[in-house]
Amino acid sequence: MAADNTLSHFDDQGRAHMVDVSDKPVTSRIAVAEGHITMTADTLALVMEGRAAKGDVLGTARLAGIMGAKRCADLIPLCHPLPITKVSLDLTCDPDLPGVRISATVKTTGQTGVEMEALTAVSVAALTVHDMVKAVQKDMVIGGIRVTLKDGGKSGRFTAA
Repeated sequence: MAADNTLSHFDDQGRAHMVDVSDKPVTSRIAVAEGHITMTADTLALVMEGRAAKGDVLGTARLAGIMGAKRCADLIPLCHPLPITKVSLDLTCDPDLPGVRISATVKTTGQTGVEMEALTAVSVAALTVHDMVKAVQKDMVIGGIRVTLKDGGKSGRFTAA
């Protein structure tokens, strides 16, 4: 929320609009998001052993997540197109889920943050994992997608508990 407890993406008439960031200073900004996709142990074994019929699941999902971050403004109507300076994704197979844990880090130097880009990266990576192994398991669950770190700009640093 904005400092006065109003939602910044709505004007005084209650209509959605893109927030004007032209008066904000350019600062270094970073966001980290996480999520996961759960599946059976057998499906995870396919991913871990590189036996999925569509190919390298984790490598493809990593590239898809990077592409998703770069296309965020095309997908989320009120996001600003940003000059992203870094996108990295970490996809880790976790037999205890069982499934894949996904973390995305996005950086920019700009007038607004990159939380949405990090969230989009995680979401697209998880969707790609689903797409690549859905032939062997249709009931996988994507979840836990959230921002875990945000830094830069007027509101400063946020770290999830």
